[in-house]
Amino acid sequence: MKRLLKRLRFLLKFHKSIPFVVDFFRSPQVKGTTKLLYVVLIASYIALPFDLIPDFLYMFGIVDDITIAAFLLQQMVKNAPESLKEKHDFK
Repeated sequence: MKRLLKRLRFLLKFHKSIPFVVDFFRSPQVKGTTKLLYVVLIASYIALPFDLIPDFLYMFGIVDDITIAAFLLQQMVKNAPESLKEKHDFK
C-alpha cells in the first residue's frame, strides 16, 4: 500500500517530470549507457505497447500505461545524480 501511495504522489508531480527528463538526457553526469537503456525502454514501449488491460476498456485500459510510465520515471529519478534530483525537487 505504501508503494502505491508513493507512485500516486509521484504522478501528481508529473508536470515536473518533463524538464527532469530533458535534463536527465542532457546531463554529462549520467552515463551514456544509462541514457541508452532508457531510450531503448521508452522507444520499445512506444513501438510495442504491451497492455495488461486492453485500451478499449477506457479508464481501466489507461491504468497500465500510467503505471509503466510512472515506473520508468521513478527508475530514472533513482539513477539520476543527486544534483539533478535536488534541482527538480525529487528527494
